[in-house]
Amino acid sequence: MNTLAVPDIRLRPYQSDDVDRLFEAARESVIHMSPWMPWCHAEYSRGEAEVWVEGNCGKAGTDEGHIFVIEGADGRFLGGCGLNRVDTMHRYANLGYWLRRTALRQGIATAAVRLLRDYAFARTILDRLEIIVAVQNTASQRVAERVGAVREGKLREALLLHGQRHDAVLYSLLRSDPR
Repeated sequence: MNTLAVPDIRLRPYQSDDVDRLFEAARESVIHMSPWMPWCHAEYSRGEAEVWVEGNCGKAGTDEGHIFVIEGADGRFLGGCGLNRVDTMHRYANLGYWLRRTALRQGIATAAVRLLRDYAFARTILDRLEIIVAVQNTASQRVAERVGAVREGKLREALLLHGQRHDAVLYSLLRSDPR
């Protein structure tokens, strides 16, 4: 699997030496990410990072998930993104993304989602990508809107976050959409 790149960032497959970088980025980001991504919690451990990295090495470019590191042009670990819940019969997948705290508000998530969208429509059979965001997570909603995703509606109690049901907003990107 090749690296996907634009001038400021690149998406690349996870590598076994990403454990410490993932751990550091997640620990830095607990406060802003934990409300929306329960995996990123105050007790997040290096062991959890190791399990994630080991489980996702080699998945980029496969129907197992298309999971990528978001990396700065300088090689700094900025976050992650990927396609999951891939349904090859109906040709759609969920698109997810996250950034470490010090990479926020720089257009990085938007650039990463555009790269992942273009990759998905150029190199997979997928025709539809869905972005599901908690109603209260306005920053992720702005990313979806900036990449041209269409807001389809509200999904009642679609997400279970920290034991509580939350409404979500469903966005979609279609292969046939103008880019």
